[in-house]
Amino acid sequence: MQRHDFIEWADQYLRGELAAEDAIAFENFCQTEPSYAEVFEQHRLFVQDLEKNETRHAFQQALIAEGNAFEATKYHKTGQKTTSLWSKLQVNAGVAAAVALISVFSTLWITGYFANIKKANTDYSALRREMNSVKKNVTEQNKAIQNINNDKNKNSSPIHFGATGFMLTRDGYVVTNYHVINGADSVHLQSVKGQAYKAQIVYTDPQKDLAILHIADPSFKILKNIPYTFKKQSSELGEDIFTLGFPRDEAVYGQGYLSSNTGYAGDTIAYQISIPVNPGNSGGPVLDNQGNIIGIISGKQKGIDGAAFAIKTKELVETLNKIPADSLKGNIFLNNKNMLSTLPRTEQIKKLQDYIYIVKVF
Repeated sequence: MQRHDFIEWADQYLRGELAAEDAIAFENFCQTEPSYAEVFEQHRLFVQDLEKNETRHAFQQALIAEGNAFEATKYHKTGQKTTSLWSKLQVNAGVAAAVALISVFSTLWITGYFANIKKANTDYSALRREMNSVKKNVTEQNKAIQNINNDKNKNSSPIHFGATGFMLTRDGYVVTNYHVINGADSVHLQSVKGQAYKAQIVYTDPQKDLAILHIADPSFKILKNIPYTFKKQSSELGEDIFTLGFPRDEAVYGQGYLSSNTGYAGDTIAYQISIPVNPGNSGGPVLDNQGNIIGIISGKQKGIDGAAFAIKTKELVETLNKIPADSLKGNIFLNNKNMLSTLPRTEQIKKLQDYIYIVKVF
């Protein structure tokens, strides 16, 4: 569900326009989707403040009306000029208006209202849009090749080298972005050593832009223990971070810092990070200095160098917990022993490379 669709639904609920069963459906949706429940609470407070502002405005108008009524009585019976009640009322009205403006604009800022307005005008482009555009071209090429195959002139279908994935467990579970594999006929993973494996899509979470894959290839051998851990707590603003991914057909390192604890337009499921990224970085890991995974790269903002977004690890863990047991081949146990924390960065990268893959989509 898009944010603006949910806000419209929430407004209908707050105004009492929903039928009883629809209102119950809305409440159940908020209970099962904590991130939307938080958005609803912020919006409810925003609407509440707007109503308070309207009350203050009505009070101000009443004061002005009283001032006009007493304007004619500017002098006492003694003939001496009195202090104009209207002047006092103007001061009171000015104070009331200032308080109302401060309250309203503060609420708008906190709820990300201005960010949402900016969203309509800014030249924003998530990596998923670029990926979808590339995949569309690849699909058209595949169709053309299939037509050639029907004419008995067989050529191999081109493979899209446009994304990154990384290991969740040593037995072959991998995470990448949903927009990377959306609409794919088949998915393959390639290691830095050139080994390629066929992967199955186990579970997808379009709202969080996450996809869980499993290497379903007899040639795959279980790896050594995963060297990194998954940080579920929030990271600190300004914290040094780095990533390793495949914007081209070899691993590329990037480093930067965490620039915001929320994503685009105040999105609470993501961080904003200051790392230059390209479409091939989609699905790549974001790590802190100690080698903890803090997020998964999902998008970037054009026109602002280094402004990218990463889904928080906490959201990944919540998605893993939603996977039906019958969809898994054994449980997914995330590593809790960090083997990167004491290593220099070059050694951290050497160990990471064996657990990060190029995602190839047919």
